[in-house]
Amino acid sequence: MEKRIIAIDQSTQGSKVMLFTEQCKLVKRVTIAHNQYYPKAGWVEHDPEEIYTNILRGVSELLEGGPRNAFEYSLAITNQRETVVVWNRNTGKPVCNAVVWQCLRGAEICKSLRDSGFSEMVQKKSGLLIDPYFSASGVKWILDNVAEARESAERGDLLMGTMDSWVIWKLTGGKNHVSDYTNASRTMLFNIHTLQWDKDLLKLFTIPESMMPEVKPCDSFFGETDFEGFLDNKIPIYGVLGDSHGALVGQMCFEEGLGKATYGTGSSVMVNIGQKASDAPEGLVTSIGFAALGKVFYGFEGNIHCTGATITWAKDKIGLISSSSQIEGEATSVEDNGGVYFVPAFAGLAAPWWNSEVKAAVFGMTLGTTRQHLLRAILESIGYQVNDLVGAMTQKAGINLKELRVDGGPTKNGFLMQFQSDLLGVPVNRSEIEEASALGAVIMNGLARKVWSSFDEVAALRESSNVTLPSEERTKVLAWAQGWSKAVQQLIK
Repeated sequence: MEKRIIAIDQSTQGSKVMLFTEQCKLVKRVTIAHNQYYPKAGWVEHDPEEIYTNILRGVSELLEGGPRNAFEYSLAITNQRETVVVWNRNTGKPVCNAVVWQCLRGAEICKSLRDSGFSEMVQKKSGLLIDPYFSASGVKWILDNVAEARESAERGDLLMGTMDSWVIWKLTGGKNHVSDYTNASRTMLFNIHTLQWDKDLLKLFTIPESMMPEVKPCDSFFGETDFEGFLDNKIPIYGVLGDSHGALVGQMCFEEGLGKATYGTGSSVMVNIGQKASDAPEGLVTSIGFAALGKVFYGFEGNIHCTGATITWAKDKIGLISSSSQIEGEATSVEDNGGVYFVPAFAGLAAPWWNSEVKAAVFGMTLGTTRQHLLRAILESIGYQVNDLVGAMTQKAGINLKELRVDGGPTKNGFLMQFQSDLLGVPVNRSEIEEASALGAVIMNGLARKVWSSFDEVAALRESSNVTLPSEERTKVLAWAQGWSKAVQQLIK
């Protein structure tokens, strides 16, 4: 029987369910958005049960129109990282909505730990900076603030997990409470050297170890599911990793020194640094890039809170455009940004600044500023932020980037890709498949099933003919970048 891989990409804005062939070709995709909840300024939540229901619906729509058991299926999963769920192992119900990676409710917890001198210890063990971006402070907040949560956790009744853990637990009927090394490495509770939950970190955040999932390499077996009876037989779950790590794998960055940028709601820049967990340059973090074929590869990473989300804000909240695709035409209708710089610190500034207290701001507006100038500044802000991250990696860590491999919806924007190439001074190579994160999960699925036996075999599958080279405009662009730097400095000083 011919084989197919169902891939779930549970992302920040919605859940995508895709069907891939054994040759990694995307056959079909279904996307279902979920609600975003903002109960207080700076707080962001998702409903875990809504997300799970959407996944089941997505699988149903994906396989409709043909025999459900026409192929031999397996399942791969990639997911938004750091977003964390706490639920009751007996009832299967979350104790509250998921705390999303953008949420700042853990800011005071993190500040207290930093002020108490724990930064070095946390970064040495987890590779991460103490910041509400990561999962630990969200879990602690839930245990400290949701009625009876702390008592239930101490009794062993509560479980915690990133979205992969929640989805797998639900899909397997509560039989498998698991995660993978990449998602675990983003919680601030996992020791990236011992590859285990760290007792000191759990104690620091007052989280009982009984809540934690079993952690496995990305190319492992994670359980079985029939999507609550939708399929006649259970299918295996092989291949799990966080979305940015999925993109690193999907972009075939298997060699030390290769890097990628994912442009989504936020953005992640990650560079493979090999099989040794080196200390990250200031403002960046060290995470597990991926783990497969008995090897663990580490990566330097910097994360940006708002890139694609800024375009969505301009469309939905301010009404500057009626569709996301409209922004390119508006931005290129003016010769430059007119001296306008937009710093999208809606959830504070992440790497390389890591300042959760600043707010979004516009600089340089005059009576001559038009809507087009503002839209161009919004679009340029994405390129500037990615450039700052790459600069921190290359200059401070001594990494020579040959090209930036990119993926995500905003990479369709030709102006943005040219602007990015001019800022970096290297080719920007866009993947032929937009869904690089899902492709990474599919690759891990194939490695687990012995479809390929080496990374070289997988790398041979990469297809890309869309390369943007630096242009003659680079001198102008670098001059504009100085204005961006001044704008950021005004916010963080």
